[in-house]
Amino acid sequence: MQTPPAYDITKDDLGRFGREPALVTFGEVMVRDTPADRERPERTRLVHLSMAGSEYTLAIGLARLGIPTAYITRVPDNPYGRAVQNIARGNGVNTDHMVWAAKTELMGRLIYEIGRTPRRDAGIYQRKYSAASKLDAGMVDWKVALREARLLHTSGITFGLAAHSRYDRNYNQEAFKESIANKPEGCLVGLDFNYRGTLWSVEQAREVMTPIVEEHVDVLITTIEDMALLYGIGCGRYSDRQIVDGDMKQLEDDDIRAFAEQVHRKFKTQIVAITIRYPDSFEQHRWESAAVHADGTFFRSPAVKSITLCDRLGGGDTWNAGFYYGLLTEDFAAVSVVKGVLVGDAATRLKQTLMFDLPIIDRNEVQALLKADRTGGGKRTSR
Repeated sequence: MQTPPAYDITKDDLGRFGREPALVTFGEVMVRDTPADRERPERTRLVHLSMAGSEYTLAIGLARLGIPTAYITRVPDNPYGRAVQNIARGNGVNTDHMVWAAKTELMGRLIYEIGRTPRRDAGIYQRKYSAASKLDAGMVDWKVALREARLLHTSGITFGLAAHSRYDRNYNQEAFKESIANKPEGCLVGLDFNYRGTLWSVEQAREVMTPIVEEHVDVLITTIEDMALLYGIGCGRYSDRQIVDGDMKQLEDDDIRAFAEQVHRKFKTQIVAITIRYPDSFEQHRWESAAVHADGTFFRSPAVKSITLCDRLGGGDTWNAGFYYGLLTEDFAAVSVVKGVLVGDAATRLKQTLMFDLPIIDRNEVQALLKADRTGGGKRTSR
């Protein structure tokens, strides 16, 4: 295990950021239904309602770390839509450019059952025809929304909603094209590939996602499994077939480097980031990540860290928030991938001990975990 570099994010100079959002992200928020009585969904009569969504989770996590952040979506003008706005605002996220639909339009929904070994987690999407899936060009003043943005982010999940709903065209993709045309010079584009087989087929995803990533994406966040499944990209000693079949064992640095180099060559990205989860049981996971800058700078988590799960949902999105914190506070320089990996790892490890998707964590907690990883944790402290 290598000793990680020291960072004190509680003393970072956030004065470089003005009032306008430095990161703008858009996507869909779902209402998540989770049994509150440990019953199965078909049996429960007591459901905990919470909000879930990849980009939404990221926006809240990054705002809570102090970066001015905006979230854009389309929601019905009803109590659930207002809850989306209120929760975001309450966590410091700018919602000025949210789009309001008729109160009778649908919000996406996730019926979610938390597993316990050996029973698996189970989720059912109800996302067809959602208000967010119809966020179209002409609905957002992107020039104003992005006027001081340094990073525009979305995810592959968002682009999969059109295929899921069997629309004739991809509304969210049209909105994305409009955002690209109106982003300021120097604003980079980040994307979490986030393939979901429950939304669309491999062929559908490849057809839509390939030109998006090749033509527009500067920072690509992905898993080894997604790249193996969609593009036949292996990971060093492991072939794409072995990866898809779950036959990937211990990863060496050279394996991850080889994987990242292939992704760089295919998509011509500036930064490739990789999240890696090892599920030992449904309560105990291990986590690590890595990132490679186009100049060749490579950084991998100093150690694989265990997590005693409360709820894994939102873990990857919270890592994205921490990773972007590193990139934005270090101006996307090569050193930013080091800081991003460390802050992302600490943030997600904290979040996954909490219930529900949203990362209700703060800078001091993340800093304390960064320090513990460097100097050793588990010590008693005087009060």
